Amino acid sequence: MNPRLTVATTRRVLTQLRRDPRTVALLLIVPCVLMTLLRYVFNGSPLVFDRIGPELLGIFPFTTMFVVTSVATLRERSSGTLERLLTMPIAKLDLIAGYAFAFALVAIVQVGLAAALSLGVLGMTVEGGVVLIVVLAACNALLGTALGLFLSAFARTEFQAVQFLPATVLPQILLGGLLIPRNQMAPVLHAVSDVLPLSYAIDAMHRVGNGEQWSGGLAVDLIVVLGSVVAAVGLGAATLRRRTP
Repeated sequence: MNPRLTVATTRRVLTQLRRDPRTVALLLIVPCVLMTLLRYVFNGSPLVFDRIGPELLGIFPFTTMFVVTSVATLRERSSGTLERLLTMPIAKLDLIAGYAFAFALVAIVQVGLAAALSLGVLGMTVEGGVVLIVVLAACNALLGTALGLFLSAFARTEFQAVQFLPATVLPQILLGGLLIPRNQMAPVLHAVSDVLPLSYAIDAMHRVGNGEQWSGGLAVDLIVVLGSVVAAVGLGAATLRRRTP
């Protein structure tokens, strides 16, 4: 892995994003709008907003980063850009890492805006601490970025890339413990949720939202999430084809 080539790729991706205001709006504004809608949906029940808000503060960036990353990466491949880049002396890991770093920077800004709005203007209360919830939400966004990079390798059109959202993201949300605690699910569903990375991300957000400070359980959740990010980026580099089929 060559740091200079990785940084160059990161700079190129960020430059392309800056020229696409609609994508920037989707990444930076949509999570803020969704958190605002959630706040006023539970306008008469602020305790409910405080209970589920921290978890959705992580899920909304996860989802938007997954969609944008998978589609943007596929667009680069289908247009032939990736194929031309890979004819140059650059490793596949340099390319994927460059994309990951670029979208990671965007994810951090995205989470910062959504968290500032939720914790400030919207008045969401987090018992476990503001810093922890922001860090965990950023990790969720990184997870969405990494999974989007990895799964985009299995799509040939942008429509197919979007299809991964209901196929891979929604089941993780349903089984992640957002609607019902995972230990109350049927044994087979609980077993499936144990291997889904988003389950640990939701679990960590739930712990902090309920007032838990740094603990062994929270550390395990964070290690699994970050480990999944690294694994997805590595698999994305391994499955990146030098020729577009």
